[in-house]
Amino acid sequence: MIRAYRFLMRPTVRQTQALGEMLRDHCSLYNGALQERRDAYRHPSKTSIKYGMQSGQLREIRAFDPERQGRWSFSSQQATLRRLDKAFAAFFRRIKSGETPGYPRFRGVNWFDTVDFPKDGDGCRWDSTPHDPVTRVRFQGVGHVKVNQHRAVVGKVKTVSVKREGRKWFVVLTAEQDQPEPLPATGSVAGIDLGIASFLADSNGGFVESPRHGRRAAKRLEAAQQELSRFPRRKAKDRTRNHQRAVAKVAGLHGKVRRQRLDHAHKTALDLVREHDFIAHEDLKIRNMTKAPSPKPDPDQPGTFLPNGAASKAGLNRSIADAGWGVFLAILNAKAESAGREVMAVDPRNTSRRCPECGHTAKENRPAQEKFHCQQCGHQAHADTVGALNVLRARLVRREAQPA
Repeated sequence: MIRAYRFLMRPTVRQTQALGEMLRDHCSLYNGALQERRDAYRHPSKTSIKYGMQSGQLREIRAFDPERQGRWSFSSQQATLRRLDKAFAAFFRRIKSGETPGYPRFRGVNWFDTVDFPKDGDGCRWDSTPHDPVTRVRFQGVGHVKVNQHRAVVGKVKTVSVKREGRKWFVVLTAEQDQPEPLPATGSVAGIDLGIASFLADSNGGFVESPRHGRRAAKRLEAAQQELSRFPRRKAKDRTRNHQRAVAKVAGLHGKVRRQRLDHAHKTALDLVREHDFIAHEDLKIRNMTKAPSPKPDPDQPGTFLPNGAASKAGLNRSIADAGWGVFLAILNAKAESAGREVMAVDPRNTSRRCPECGHTAKENRPAQEKFHCQQCGHQAHADTVGALNVLRARLVRREAQPA
C-alpha cells in the first residue's frame, strides 16, 4: 500500500534561492524538450521523438551547461522528461478517443512548481531519526533543509517531491507500507447523494451542510483581484513590490479556500468510513457536468446567437467546483481502502426520480429541487434522501448479482 505525506519545509534564504533556481532550470529543460518535439514534428520527415531519445541526451546537456543543468540530480531531470512524455501520451490518447485534444504547452517559471525525485537516496535523502527533534531532507544542489514533520512517516520512503505554493515550500513523500488493520465492523451500510444545497445526504436521512468556502471568500477575492488588475501585466522579475504583494494576496486567499475545502472533505469522509462498512455513491462525470453550453446561432440573423442559459450554467458550475465533489470522492476511496471498507459507484440516472416504495420512475415525481412526491403511490420525502436510498439499493442489488 502506498501512502503520501506532505510536510512544510523551512529553508534558509540561500536554500530558498537554490530551490527557485532548481525549479527554473527544470522548467527550462521541460520547455527545451517540448520545443525539440515540436520542431521534429514540423520537419518534412515528421520525425517522432520519444522519452528514451531525449533522456539519452541528458549527459551532453549537463556537460554543455554545468552551471544550470549539471548541478541538479540526473534522476530528477529524467522525471521531468517523463512528465512531458506523459503529457504527449495523454494528448494522443484524447485524439484516439475522439475528444478535443489540448496540445502540451510551454510552462512559465511561475507555473512550474514541482520537481520529482523517483527514488529516495538518488539526488535526495529523507533524514528522519527518532531521537533527533529536527527533521531534514537533503537535495542535491540545495543542502539539508529543515522540515516541519507533524506526523510520523510509516513504511519505507519511495519517492520525494519538492512543491512550491506561493511563498511556501513543501516536501511530498510516498511511502510503501503494509496494509493497516481494518476498523471494527459496524454492520451499517449507506448510500450518499452529493448536492449543492446540501453537501451530501445519506440513505439514513442524515445531511451534511455545504460549507461554501468559495462563496464566503468571494468578496475578499473580488477586492484582491481588482487590486491586482490595476497593475500592468509584467514578468515576475519586473514586478514592483506592490505588484508582488497583490499577487501574493490573491494566491493566499485561493490557497486558504483550497485548504478549507480539503479539511471539510477529510473530516466528512472520515466520519462516513468510521460509521459504515459499505458506502455507495453516484458515478458522477464532473467534467461533463461543468461544461459550458454550446452556442446557438440564430438562423434568422446570421452572426448573432440565441440565449443558451450560459449565465445560469456558469453559476451552477461555480457551485459544483466550490463543493469539491471530485476531491471528496478521491479522499473517501483512499480512507476506505485504509480502513478496510467498501466504496462503490452506481449509475446516477433517475436515482432522484424513482420512488423507493413502488419503483415508479417519472420526471413529475420531483416537482421541486428538494421535494419528492410519487405520482403513483403518493410517497413524499426529501429528494436527496430518496436519491441516496436508490443509490444504495442499486449497488446492493448489483453486488448480490455479481458472481463470487
